[in-house]
Amino acid sequence: MVNLNVNIGALKLKNPVTTASGTYAYGEEFSDFMDISKLGGIFVKGLTLHNREGNAYPRMAETASGMLNSVGLQNKGIDHFIAHIFPAIKNSGTQIIANVNGSTIEDYIAVSEKLNELRGMEAIELNISCPNVKEGGMAFGINPKSAREATEAVRKVYKKTLIVKLSPNVTHIDEMAKIVEDAGADAVSLVNTFLGMAIDAEARKPILSTITGGLSGPCIKPIALRMIWQVYNAIKVPVVGMGGIMNAKDAIEFILAGSSAIQVGTANFVDPAISVRIIEGIEEYCDRYGVKDVNDLTGSLKI
Repeated sequence: MVNLNVNIGALKLKNPVTTASGTYAYGEEFSDFMDISKLGGIFVKGLTLHNREGNAYPRMAETASGMLNSVGLQNKGIDHFIAHIFPAIKNSGTQIIANVNGSTIEDYIAVSEKLNELRGMEAIELNISCPNVKEGGMAFGINPKSAREATEAVRKVYKKTLIVKLSPNVTHIDEMAKIVEDAGADAVSLVNTFLGMAIDAEARKPILSTITGGLSGPCIKPIALRMIWQVYNAIKVPVVGMGGIMNAKDAIEFILAGSSAIQVGTANFVDPAISVRIIEGIEEYCDRYGVKDVNDLTGSLKI
């Protein structure tokens, strides 16, 4: 028997396989395809302080070996989530982690304070890839000063496990990871999507209504792996890795590069039950190589 249990700060996961925010809704939507209680955790779709309608259609586009999205954090706000959604999913048999978003630091604080009081949820993922409206729309996560300020502000009001989700659209992601670690993050997750665009050559127009969007899928995997490895070697807190994980082999590569846990994203649109097969594949790999504890694989890449 392989021990698949992993810890992300004080958050205990039954295995290292979780689902990425925005690709798995709130989890219950996938219950017809798989037993969601088998997952290590579910990072629910992004939550904001108030209702957001999201961006105009079209807001998703397929690309070579990946996809673009600009959904725009459509959700009914944190109060609706707490009152109507969380009660239906809190007993799903797996960890539920909220993905927190904001346009100002005050937004982040307000949402995090509400979640700090929510019983049955032991962690949040702070998405600092959001545009900071007070700074002209520059994302919190690409500005060292605002990344530190947002993390410190949330750390003061949120007492459970704080995971900070890093933007890959920076020059030195290892330095950003160190900044949020110093600011109080219990863990980091990466990579978020890369900024890209798609064009309809016949119409001579961009496909997305927002012109640009977030690129995900297997096309970003080599860059994501490089960033995981850099961050793992730069910080002491756990790393949650994502970025083009489509099968168990991909997941194992991310673990070898330094991920304590992984998130499955775009693959959920291809195969809604892929996460369970990834868990089984990790266990089979450990059996094949005589690995008794999956944690022994984390960062064990031979250089």
